[in-house]
Amino acid sequence: MKGANASTPAGFILLGFSDHPHLEMLLLLVVSIIYILTLMGNTAIILLSYFNPKLHTPMYFFLSNLSFLDLCFTTSVVPQMLWNLKGPDKTISYTGCVIQLYVALGLGSTECVLLTVMAYDRFSAICRPLHYGVIMHPKLLQQLAALAWISGFVESTVQTILVFQLPLCSHHMVDDFTCEEPALIKIACVDTTFLENELSIASVLYVVIPLGLILASYGCIVRSVLRIKSTEGRRKAFGTCGSHLIVVVLFFGTIISVYIQPKSKYTQNYSKFLTLFYTVVTPSLNPLIYTLRNKEAKWALRRLVGRDSS
Repeated sequence: MKGANASTPAGFILLGFSDHPHLEMLLLLVVSIIYILTLMGNTAIILLSYFNPKLHTPMYFFLSNLSFLDLCFTTSVVPQMLWNLKGPDKTISYTGCVIQLYVALGLGSTECVLLTVMAYDRFSAICRPLHYGVIMHPKLLQQLAALAWISGFVESTVQTILVFQLPLCSHHMVDDFTCEEPALIKIACVDTTFLENELSIASVLYVVIPLGLILASYGCIVRSVLRIKSTEGRRKAFGTCGSHLIVVVLFFGTIISVYIQPKSKYTQNYSKFLTLFYTVVTPSLNPLIYTLRNKEAKWALRRLVGRDSS
C-alpha cells in the first residue's frame, strides 16, 4: 500500500468504468435520459400532491417528501457523474467529495426512516381504519417527517466526520462513480476496523431495524387483509400497499448489496452497477410505480395534462 498523505488532498479521482470508455459513452446517454425523467416525474408528484385537494392525505404528504428527497439525492450525485462520464477528467475536489458524501448519506439515511414511516401510515390505514384520521393528524405527520430528515442528517454528520479524519493513500483514487463511504474507506492507509464496525452499527440502525419494522408492519397488514371477506376489498387493500412495498424492495435490496458484501474485484464491479441503480434508476422509478398503481394519482395526472392541453 502506498504511503499516506498527511495534508488535505486537493481532490479525488472517481474511477468508475474508466477502463471501459465505450461503456461510459453508453452510460452517459442512459443516465442523462433517466435523470431528466427523474426530475420530471418527481416534480410532477410534488405538484400534484400540493395543488390537488383530493391528494391532501397522509400518504401523499409522505410521498411528496420522498419525491423531494429523490430530487435532491439525484442532483447531489448525477451532475458530477455525467461530468466524469463525458471525458477523461474524473476528478472531484476535496470539498465537493465531502459535500457529496454528506448529502448522499443524509438523504439515503432519511429515505430509510421515511419508508418506515410510510409503512406505519399504511399499517394505520388498513389495521386501524376507524382511528386513522385521529392517529395520522397533521401535527404527527410533520413530526414524523422531521424525525426522518433530522435523524438522517445526524447519521450523515457522524459518518462524514469519521471518514475524512482517516489518513488517505497518496493516489486518492476512489474506485466508484461517487464518493461512497465503502470506497473511501478502502483508500485509507490505516487500520479501519473501528470505522468498519461503526458502519456496521449504523447499517443495523438505519437499514436492518427499519426493514424489520416495515416487514412487521406488512405482516400485520396481511393478517388484517385476509380477514376481509370481500375479494374487491382485499384487492383494494393490497393495491394501496403494493407501490410502497415495491419501492422498499428496490431501495433496501440495492442498499444491502452495496454496503454488505465481500471485498473482491468481481463484487466491486458489481457494486458499481448497484450504485448506478439506487442513485439513478430507483429515484426515476418511484413516481412511475406510485402513479401507475394508484387511481387517484392517475386521475389527477390526467386532469393536469388535460388542463395544460386545453
